[in-house]
Amino acid sequence: MSGEEMSREELFSLFEAAKWAPSSFNNQPWRFLYAQRNTEHWDRFFDLLAEGNKVWAAKAAALVLLVSKKTSDRDGKPSRTHSFDAGAAWISLALQGTMRGLVVHAMGGFNANKAQQVMRVPEEYAVEVMIAVGKPGNKDDLPDPLREREKPSGRKSLAEIVMEGAFRR
Repeated sequence: MSGEEMSREELFSLFEAAKWAPSSFNNQPWRFLYAQRNTEHWDRFFDLLAEGNKVWAAKAAALVLLVSKKTSDRDGKPSRTHSFDAGAAWISLALQGTMRGLVVHAMGGFNANKAQQVMRVPEEYAVEVMIAVGKPGNKDDLPDPLREREKPSGRKSLAEIVMEGAFRR
């Protein structure tokens, strides 16, 4: 990423797209906590990242923490689909960002337990992922190991992920 800042309006257009994601019983269990670079909140979010993610996410325009409510607003019972529904909101956010020419990257490499505490996330919410959002930068500015990874990753074949009938290994 370039390190260039983005406007609140530009960031919120991504949240607007996420808002419209489908969810079980329209529960909308996702919540987005965010920090834009050069704000009072940035360091708290950045300090949650694993060291490897800090190298490249340092130039993000925003860091976002996605959490999901583990119970249904409808009846208070456990929601089996809260993470799935939050994933639908994530991909809606990611697609909107990509359509706007932004880099949008979800990360599992962060301290989720610390995030729960530092961000005062209630226990009835699951900490899902952190997301870095920014404007594209020059890949030549990255350290060698990261520069080599700046290409689309491979995918498993359909034969490995699609099964007619029962599950098979």
